[in-house]
Amino acid sequence: MTSTVRVWDLPTRLFHWALVFCVVSLAITAYRENALEWHAKLGYAVCALLLFRLVWGFIGGRWSRFASFFYSPASVMAYLRGQSHPDHLVGHNPLGTGSVIAMLVFLIAQVATGLVSDDESTFTGPLNRFVATSKGLAATWYHKRIGQWVLLALVVLHVGAIAFYLLHKKENLVRPMVSGDKAVDGQPQPSRDDAASRVLALAVFGACSAFVWWLVK
Repeated sequence: MTSTVRVWDLPTRLFHWALVFCVVSLAITAYRENALEWHAKLGYAVCALLLFRLVWGFIGGRWSRFASFFYSPASVMAYLRGQSHPDHLVGHNPLGTGSVIAMLVFLIAQVATGLVSDDESTFTGPLNRFVATSKGLAATWYHKRIGQWVLLALVVLHVGAIAFYLLHKKENLVRPMVSGDKAVDGQPQPSRDDAASRVLALAVFGACSAFVWWLVK
């Protein structure tokens, strides 16, 4: 029996699309000297978003929690053999989990290196004074030469996976991230997405934003 379930709560969806906007904007502003101030501000916004997502991964809706998409190696192998567990078809499947974790890890690394970077000409990160000069320069090198290209590869892989599922498996992964709902077999537990949880998410994001503001000031 097929049922429609609330998979992605509103805070998770807003986080996702805000992150998409920021990452695209960061890619554009990175190569314009007159836009470095905006590049930095967008980086701070990503920092706040990532902090929010880390917290929301423990207190958010059922399918937004990290506990719902950490799979054992045996479970991953079963998925690859076509022996999917019902939960694989609701939230993030095992392959999607790898993509999400990799994206979060490298985004955190990119933000962290940006905060302590020093390109010796036009930009110095707000936390650069707390690290040795050599480490600040090394962070800048990673930020410009490694991190951005790894993230670009992950984005291309992510978009390619979405296209593959749409064209070959006839599964639209974008629609649930817009509406929040997904048609699935059975009746899995839906994600909580009521007024109280949304107010909680707003408070968490406000606290994360305030922390980032304090950090960079």
